[in-house]
Amino acid sequence: MTIFSLLCGPSACSTTKGNVPTQTPPLPTLTATITFTPSPVPTATTTPTATPLACLSEPGTVKQDVIATSNPPQEFLIYLPPCYEQSTDLRYPVLYLLHGQTYADDQWIRLGVPQIADQLIHSGEASAFIVVFPDDRYWNLKAGAAFGNRFILDVVPNVDIRYRTIADRAHRSLGGLSRGGGWAIELGFANPELFGSLGLHSPGVFNEDAPYIEKIIQNLPQESRPRLWLDVGDADSELASITSFEQILTRNDYIHSFHLYAGDHTEDYWGRHVQEYLLWYVQGWQEPIEQ
Repeated sequence: MTIFSLLCGPSACSTTKGNVPTQTPPLPTLTATITFTPSPVPTATTTPTATPLACLSEPGTVKQDVIATSNPPQEFLIYLPPCYEQSTDLRYPVLYLLHGQTYADDQWIRLGVPQIADQLIHSGEASAFIVVFPDDRYWNLKAGAAFGNRFILDVVPNVDIRYRTIADRAHRSLGGLSRGGGWAIELGFANPELFGSLGLHSPGVFNEDAPYIEKIIQNLPQESRPRLWLDVGDADSELASITSFEQILTRNDYIHSFHLYAGDHTEDYWGRHVQEYLLWYVQGWQEPIEQ
């Protein structure tokens, strides 16, 4: 499925560990004075009041899973929102986040995605959602080139089977940082029927791939183009190639949101923007997307 090279060199995709957002402190416990009042005798018109689930104020959970039938077996981590186990009648939007070169499926977790997702859900800024973190540990081996096939053919369908996702384009988003952002470009443009939103965070792209990328975009009808976010730091070593990619989007009338922030190609940079990223993905699930 490879459309263009994604085997970035250290200058394109390596990162430096930065600060990880601290865990959201627990919500304060409210106290109240309880006064005993005899309960009224229920009548035929009495409507019982539902008891709020205690889990609504608790954090979500992160669990590890593996698709053993994949070759090689494809591991991933998955964030399940508060009350996922208790609310068995609900289905959720799903966000796939791909990590950078030399790192593993826990990179986005170390950057604080679960804690910030909890915060957004608890505050009501976002409805509950699922996040999947696929592992791309074989990036420098032969199996690394086939990650795209494993992701599309194994990860996405198995997640929809095993977990209560809303299995449609409008409620499925894909994002990635560095090398993961390069994969998001390739897989998102090649499979526009699967993803309603693409988040490209300092993506690994190369100038020599520009003609191929532009041809793919030109062949995408406007109604099939996923909504798109692109950001990069002003001191990023790959700023020139990412800026060229943004010019391709503009030249081909691809509606997108471009953000040039202060920062470089490091975890410290991405960690500072995780909340903004998640809010953008959440907004996409609330907007109508052409099917």
